[in-house]
Amino acid sequence: MSAESALYVGTVTHQRMRPRRHRLRYGMFSLLLDLDRIDALAAGLRVFSRRRFNLFSFYDRDYGDGSATPLRAQVERHLWAARILPDGGPIRLLTMPRILGFAFNPLSVFFCHGRDGRLRAILYEVNNTFGQRHSYLLPVEGGAGGAGQGEPIRQSCAKAFHVSPFMGMDMRYSFTVAPPGEDLSIAITVSDGLGPVLFAAQEARRRPLTDGALLRVFATHPLLTLKVVGGILWEAARLWVKGVPVHSCPAPPDRPISIPPQTGEGACI
Repeated sequence: MSAESALYVGTVTHQRMRPRRHRLRYGMFSLLLDLDRIDALAAGLRVFSRRRFNLFSFYDRDYGDGSATPLRAQVERHLWAARILPDGGPIRLLTMPRILGFAFNPLSVFFCHGRDGRLRAILYEVNNTFGQRHSYLLPVEGGAGGAGQGEPIRQSCAKAFHVSPFMGMDMRYSFTVAPPGEDLSIAITVSDGLGPVLFAAQEARRRPLTDGALLRVFATHPLLTLKVVGGILWEAARLWVKGVPVHSCPAPPDRPISIPPQTGEGACI
């Protein structure tokens, strides 16, 4: 087991405030994977593999632009574009793996560190159920100390990508993140001109990433990635019954990633 990789087990909750109140809460788990150590991790586990079928597996093409370009190179290219100069520090990905060959990640998060261990940027990669993907790259102002230390990180940007047919596009995301340590917390508030519309949060506790731990979460969260898609469809049906307005899916952004401007507190571009 790699000390930089871990299993995070917890819950995800959504609370919609307008135009109809709606709440959901599900158990879930994620893996934290150091992009430079995935092969070593897979070599030490029987039920986790890279680029081949297993009970749990990781395929690089499920992320980024889906090409053969290494994920580290893709993320570093985006960091250069944002004028956040990478120095070879660790990049760790929080995501759900494929389970029996299937995965769908509404949100995966890349934590981009410098060699000194300070967190330099967070890349939020979003997938929707229309087969589209978009990312938001946000700097961590002043850097943050070791994982799980210090005050929560607060970031924001304008919404640029269609996610749910029950949410419009003229909205803004506010992120509050306690990076992976013994605990993990990612909270997202979605707001429009009238105020908050939706609050979503993932709360989880760190566990060692071992075969035994993976088998236990497979038993307690069977076929989790398939259930994520089923849950999305079920909650969508509930929102439709409640009469929440439906928005058509617009064309995706011209650029695959939104990067904040270098001046001002403003929106992503």
